[in-house]
Amino acid sequence: MPEIILATLNAKHIHASLGLRYLYANLGELQPRAAIREFTIDPWPIDIAEQLLVEQPRIIGLGVYIWNAERSQQLVSLLKQVSPETIIVLGGPEVSHEWQNQAIVAQADYLITGQADLAFAALCDQLLRGEQPPGKVIEASPPPLETLQLPYAYYTEQDIAHRLIYVEASRGCPFKCEFCLSALDRSAVPFERGAFIQALEQLYQRGVRHFKFVDRTFNLNPEQSVALLEFFLARMDEQLFLHFEVIPDHLPERLRCTLQRFPAGSLQLEIGIQTFNPQVQRLINRKQDNAKSQANLHWLRNETQAHLHADLIIGLPGEDMQSFADSFDQLAALAPHEIQVGVLKRLKGSPIIRHSEPFQMRYNPAAPYNVLSTDRIDFPTMQRLNRFARYWEMVANSGRFQRSLPLLLDNQPFDRFMQFSDWLFSTTGQVHRIALKRLFELLHDGLTGPLSVPPATAARTLEADFNRSGIKGRPQFLRNTVDPDDGANLTTNRHAARQARHH
Repeated sequence: MPEIILATLNAKHIHASLGLRYLYANLGELQPRAAIREFTIDPWPIDIAEQLLVEQPRIIGLGVYIWNAERSQQLVSLLKQVSPETIIVLGGPEVSHEWQNQAIVAQADYLITGQADLAFAALCDQLLRGEQPPGKVIEASPPPLETLQLPYAYYTEQDIAHRLIYVEASRGCPFKCEFCLSALDRSAVPFERGAFIQALEQLYQRGVRHFKFVDRTFNLNPEQSVALLEFFLARMDEQLFLHFEVIPDHLPERLRCTLQRFPAGSLQLEIGIQTFNPQVQRLINRKQDNAKSQANLHWLRNETQAHLHADLIIGLPGEDMQSFADSFDQLAALAPHEIQVGVLKRLKGSPIIRHSEPFQMRYNPAAPYNVLSTDRIDFPTMQRLNRFARYWEMVANSGRFQRSLPLLLDNQPFDRFMQFSDWLFSTTGQVHRIALKRLFELLHDGLTGPLSVPPATAARTLEADFNRSGIKGRPQFLRNTVDPDDGANLTTNRHAARQARHH
């Protein structure tokens, strides 16, 4: 049985922890005495505790993140009640900052703050040799990347077959956007290219075809970016899919030419816009050339086949609802395939905290620490915007309403979708778990009601989307709508056509 267990609670089973695999890869001589055990946030913590303790480990290293903070706290509490002799070592971004008053830290035996790739192995070595570390909290400095063993060999065949495979070509970020923990980094540092590409080749040979890069700024170094893209272009097949996060205002010509060579369905670019308001950008120390960003988005949308996923944030300091609406409309006009509307979260350690009092920013005290109100957006309005974000994900980002979405948004994307969002909530009282067939019916009622779209136009457009959905059983509005071209019932027309074919 392993003496050391590396564990975490992932948000979903499809996720595989890159951090645990880095820790395991760098255990050195202790590696044969260790094992990785991953769970999700769905099981009861008591059941996870049982599974961990059945192996009787001496040390449990637990990765704590914003999505598993509450469950991890419950798990540690249970572990220390049932098996107080088991040593609990915490790490991860959620406990690396502002840890002094966290109950989970008080209950655990040790905490490693920062990048624990090497520090965890050193601590385990001390503990297993019976030595007493000098203190409970170990502050780990970022290790030189050339000293690290890469973790990719420790993705199992099951991981490759069923889970997302995360990779990183670099660590850190040179930008100082205050809502992000990467604002604490000094710079972005690449891994040695030859070793990293060799690791990618090994993953590719093992059958990996979906690579999700976690780099904050993949296109910061165009030479590195192009080299990696060329690696994948030389191995392109129908299954290959790549995800990169890119900065929007940096797209040199060599990189453009390379991006143009990727076929449809093979490349997704996540593009952080966050806001187009220059005053808000200055306030949060975000350096972004809006004109270049818009031009690059336009070029990517029209000159490449990449799937574009662009991000906006609700609730930034200094931004009111109209400012957010303006950014949303500008971004919608550029037609990315998805607009991810997120609500500002006060990540522990992020510099955004300095704006809390000047802008009366009030945050949820529990994870995910989302902003509840500001001096520009009161709580009821923030709730409306939260619902806007959830319904946008359900309708626009789902890809199920490609024909109907332009009808819904027309030439006033934010105002019309907010009107639809308000109506949808007043009608259903729900922000999730709306069955797809019912959602088609609600879209029809919203289009023909508050948004004043002619019923026949709404029905024809929604019918095109419905026919692509694969859902059985037609919604009521498609059975009853009258076609203005001949005044006949649409269903009656189909029935008559079928009879004519039989005769």
